[in-house]
Amino acid sequence: MRVLGIETSCDETGIALVDTVGDATPLLLAQALYSQVDMHAAYGGVVPELASRDHIRRVLPLTREVLNAAGSDLASIDVVAYTRGPGLAGALLVGAGVACSLAAALGKPALGIHHLEGHLLSPFLSADPPTFPFVALLVSGGHTQLLEVTGVGEYGLLGDTIDDAAGEAFDKSAKLLGLGYPGGPALARLAEFGDPNAYTLPRPLLQRDSLDFSFAGLKTAVRTHALRFNSATCEQPRADLAASTQEAIVDVLVRKSIAALARTGLTRLVVAGGVGANALLRSRLSAECAKRQARVCYPELALCTDNGAMIALAAAMRLQRGIAALSTDYAFDVLPRWPLTVSRPAAAAAA
Repeated sequence: MRVLGIETSCDETGIALVDTVGDATPLLLAQALYSQVDMHAAYGGVVPELASRDHIRRVLPLTREVLNAAGSDLASIDVVAYTRGPGLAGALLVGAGVACSLAAALGKPALGIHHLEGHLLSPFLSADPPTFPFVALLVSGGHTQLLEVTGVGEYGLLGDTIDDAAGEAFDKSAKLLGLGYPGGPALARLAEFGDPNAYTLPRPLLQRDSLDFSFAGLKTAVRTHALRFNSATCEQPRADLAASTQEAIVDVLVRKSIAALARTGLTRLVVAGGVGANALLRSRLSAECAKRQARVCYPELALCTDNGAMIALAAAMRLQRGIAALSTDYAFDVLPRWPLTVSRPAAAAAA
């Protein structure tokens, strides 16, 4: 069964084709990605209308590129999957509209996929995929969550974002430091030249027996220090503040992830989402898990960003387990705000 995945939730247009054989992990045949970073950089952030228009220009050429790379054609597609939400409404509508129109033309079903579930399952496309059950640290954009994952669609919420997520803390702190867009990678690059102990920054909620996340106080502390800078300030204090900020965010993520493993009794940790590409986070988590003889899995770096492969994969894994609601009437909607369906497992409820 071949599944075409279309991702247009924000500022990347991603297309991918995966193939399934029985219950084996779906095989990625080809993928293509176009990033709008350069276009939005001039505005210091994503402009929704520009994002939507650019998706319109890119979806079909990228689809042809993927099919050619896979040595396939439209007739070979069995299911067309697309990101239904969450994301920017206009951007989501582009992908949903193209996917359902293509599916209708081919007489094949369409399937809307949750963007965060795509990120959560993306490590299964890595060279060394995880196995169920595991604890997942999902750090994508405005979402930072710890989940107990027992299977596809079986997600227990251990900890959630109260205010600012880790990705927002990176991006907003970068803006306060006068760095460019996208802020997270820019802050991480500057941090390489700074002293992570130069500034004492808060680690919110670490003193409580909670796996929830709060980074708003950290952002406020960064703003307080950044306001003391002026045009005559040399670059070193900025680098030090960037390093201290990154250190604080990573420290919180690592300590809560390890606490989640201890609370659930699980020995596998999966990291997914854009912040999962952060080198310091990977280094610290790998070291801490090694101390506890726990295994940690990451998606390939190319799959940390929004991409079509994760959408095609999530659809294929749902289809393999018979939990996908396929549509052949081709009516569609999008859900810009769409919580990932989760429960509160006993480990979290007892906290």
